[in-house]
Amino acid sequence: MKIIVPMAGRGSRLRPHTLTVPKPLIPVAGKPIVHRLVSDIAKVLGGQIEEVAFILGDPAFFGEDVVDSLMELAESLGAKGSIYRQDEPLGTGHAIMSAKDSLNGSAVIAYADTLIRADFDLDKSADSVIWVKQVDKPEAFGVVKLSGQNEIVELVEKPQEFVSDLAVIGIYYFKDICVLKNELQYVLDNDILNGGEYQINDGIKRMMEKGMKFVPGKVDEWMDCGNKNVTVETNQRMLGFLEKDGEVLVANSVVKENANVIEPCFIGENVVLKNTTVGPYVSVGSGTVIENSTVKNSLIQSDSIIKNANLDNAMIGNHVVFDGNFETISIGDYSVME
Repeated sequence: MKIIVPMAGRGSRLRPHTLTVPKPLIPVAGKPIVHRLVSDIAKVLGGQIEEVAFILGDPAFFGEDVVDSLMELAESLGAKGSIYRQDEPLGTGHAIMSAKDSLNGSAVIAYADTLIRADFDLDKSADSVIWVKQVDKPEAFGVVKLSGQNEIVELVEKPQEFVSDLAVIGIYYFKDICVLKNELQYVLDNDILNGGEYQINDGIKRMMEKGMKFVPGKVDEWMDCGNKNVTVETNQRMLGFLEKDGEVLVANSVVKENANVIEPCFIGENVVLKNTTVGPYVSVGSGTVIENSTVKNSLIQSDSIIKNANLDNAMIGNHVVFDGNFETISIGDYSVME
């Protein structure tokens, strides 16, 4: 089994945090989004992962530090790591075809801007599984249309009339991904564009037209990391799940001086808390110092200094100095507010 991870986008909706760090590498509950996603997919797939192929964008942004992090992730799963580049942002189908040398055998495609919680048996009798989640407002999503035999017969993007409430979450299994590669090659060769881009859906639709069996796979939880507010919410939900799993989330090296941690929280290595209450639902990266503050429902990354703050629904980057009385804030890396 292979895992193919398109992650070439710049994450503009999560700026300023993605001006210096690619969105899939922003930590949520103490672990980068893409690390948590790939590890969780590997866990629910069960069997041996042969290869993890990452599709990156501009090397000036997705540099060697990013490559090193991703190769370590693949190695931690006992898998080969492969790096591909999408030179132009020409759509989901184009991104996948950037990794065409790895598109053979059974594989899962997972877009690295979402997190899941799931426990399922993979239906290997199907040609493909498209994972979905029931949503309240299907008109805001791409959804699947099902037959009476619970097979997917159509993909509908943001339907104006009700089709189903099962939204496509961006994770797909293909029994033989070479079939998708061939259909996407046809899409590229014949310049089939949607919204000015080459889309994975056009390859999937060609597979459906040839009678291939697509079935839905349902996840228990689907968490987005698209912008600051939903990322803070995802951090909160993930901390709750990890607490139930019994994971240790507060490092032994944390220094507390007249400080209180209200769990669940993730507190990284060598964090210093002075005259401070942190939590619930706070993640703090390693080396950060928080003094004379109250912090809840927030994400603070590494090596920052927070003083005299009362934070709620805040997201603060790496190497930030913040001294103030703002409450709901979003500050990118290397910023100073005193």
